[in-house]
Amino acid sequence: MMQDLKTIDYQKLTKKLRAATWNAIVDYKLLKDGDRIMVCLSGGKDSYTLLDILLHYQKTSNIKFELIAVNLDQKQPGFPVDVLPKYLTELGVEFKIVEQDTYSVVKEKIEEGKTTCSLCSRLRRGRLYTTAEELKCNKLALGHHRDDIIETFLLNLFFGGKLEAMPPKYTTDDGRFEVIRPLAYCKEEEIELYSDYNKFPIIPCNLCGSQPKLQRQEIKNMLKKWEEQYPDRSSIIITALKNVSPSHLLDVFFYDDHHK
Repeated sequence: MMQDLKTIDYQKLTKKLRAATWNAIVDYKLLKDGDRIMVCLSGGKDSYTLLDILLHYQKTSNIKFELIAVNLDQKQPGFPVDVLPKYLTELGVEFKIVEQDTYSVVKEKIEEGKTTCSLCSRLRRGRLYTTAEELKCNKLALGHHRDDIIETFLLNLFFGGKLEAMPPKYTTDDGRFEVIRPLAYCKEEEIELYSDYNKFPIIPCNLCGSQPKLQRQEIKNMLKKWEEQYPDRSSIIITALKNVSPSHLLDVFFYDDHHK
């Protein structure tokens, strides 16, 4: 259950999120000297928090890296085009707004009521990779957090028939970029509290935000009920994802006989 903002120890919350982010940075070697990182800024709570914490470590850590915030304007009806430029200009952050009408493509290809996330993500990813190359960035930072990783794991387990989550770091298929998720250890609830406290100018996603029966939302609801009944289950799931025994699963690839 979300806390009231008046009861939050903001300093403690800030330290907790920064520490969780730094632990992920260290564990997975997400940053190194000379990195030029494109922070993918959607206008949601997660990406604002990501940018905020990376800016903190740009100033306070001994790692020398550059940041540029990039937003993809997907031409959703009513999208407030002035919000991000105003915020980033006041913040003094280098940024670029990229325009591409993925909204019309998704609406044309996906029938009403069906989930738009998969196609939308593919279109967005392709344009962001092109932009990263144009801006001479070697890394892309995404705002996925601990809950996203757990939900993806369970979605793949229950609906996809595979054991797969979201890695904190991976190299793109063509080898051009590393994609990093510095918030991999951060809890969504704490990110939301942090975002509310900081009054980040949130931009809602009108493309898919009201689709009520998405499988991800069902998983989220299941986890919430489970957490209420068995506190700290999500922490144990994350620990399990960091403590994998491939030889004790059923994939024949991990058995010697498969290679003979």
